[in-house]
Amino acid sequence: MKRIPLHYIWRNLASRRLTTALTAGGMALVVFVFTAVLMLDAGLRATMVSTGSPDNVLVIRSGSGTEIQSSIDADQLGVLESLPHVALGADGQLMAARECVVLYSLVKKQTGVPTNVTIRGSTQTGLALRPQVQLVAGRMFRPGANEIIVGASLAKSFAGVEVGQTLAFARREWQIVGVFDAGQTAFNSEMWGDVEQLRQAFRRSLHSSLIFRLDDIRNFDAVKTLIASDRRLTVEIKPETQFYADQSKVLAGFISILGLTLSVIFSAGAIIGAMITMYAAVANRTAEIGTLRAIGFSRGNILVAFLLESLLLSLLGGLTGLAAASLLQSLSVSTMNWQTFSELAFAFRLTPGIALSALLFSLAMGLIGGVLPAWRAARLNIVSSLRSA
Repeated sequence: MKRIPLHYIWRNLASRRLTTALTAGGMALVVFVFTAVLMLDAGLRATMVSTGSPDNVLVIRSGSGTEIQSSIDADQLGVLESLPHVALGADGQLMAARECVVLYSLVKKQTGVPTNVTIRGSTQTGLALRPQVQLVAGRMFRPGANEIIVGASLAKSFAGVEVGQTLAFARREWQIVGVFDAGQTAFNSEMWGDVEQLRQAFRRSLHSSLIFRLDDIRNFDAVKTLIASDRRLTVEIKPETQFYADQSKVLAGFISILGLTLSVIFSAGAIIGAMITMYAAVANRTAEIGTLRAIGFSRGNILVAFLLESLLLSLLGGLTGLAAASLLQSLSVSTMNWQTFSELAFAFRLTPGIALSALLFSLAMGLIGGVLPAWRAARLNIVSSLRSA
């Protein structure tokens, strides 16, 4: 059985450079938006998940949802620290840290608008539990001192947080003594200081949370069961990775819904554009289609040829949009995390799965936009088509 060669299909697209470029450009724009949304969502989720360590456990008050809303009294903290399966450090001390988390407003450099940032009061053990936190400038804060260190993303985006400068909040003067880099994690958008100094300054009688390391990650369920069965405890525990992943659900959900809604709306326009382009191709090549049918090509050949032409057109647009979206990986986004009402910086993230989804989405637009014109081309009458020559 005869088959229409691929070079014939490509030649037809190349002969209509302007319409091909405009239609592929429209599809590229849709694919760019679609891919950017997926990259934004993936970057947010990756940032939040990578913030935690799989063998760390975070404890907050039941029903609080975030560390900022949580408060745990000293009696409960003592019970938690005495639980079995809490790891010991090389010095024989518990690998557990009581922390205090509060919000403070700083002015963004670009907009000049005050924005909430997270201040975390921690300990030397708390720092040891987060090995991803590494100083890149200055020094670490000293226990018992009014000193703070700031995350790299925060130092880049906000005014007045350079090493050596002083911030006034909670009726005290706090000296910035260092800048730390925690990689692509939420910690990069925080300020850290001594937990007891910050707790006293903000007049917090209770701690916000407890973080500890398990002696074996497989013992998490056993520890969770012990806590649930102890009536003295009104807390909930989660692996640190899961806790921070949950913190991104509201914002990630909003990004996904908004982005996919825009993609659907834009894709409708792109599909219509592809359909118009293909209908025009059929109208301009009626005699050519009749000739192909006359020399032995079947209706199925014509149908497949025009569908492939539409798919090739959409693939060109998809690759162009994907290439443009890949450039976003060099950019970072700074926005408010609606779960914690504090600043969060994260980067666009392109994965093989996102690239594949973008190309399949592009091909789907080409298929939907090309099927009706291809069907019309396949159903043209041979004699009528040749007479139009």
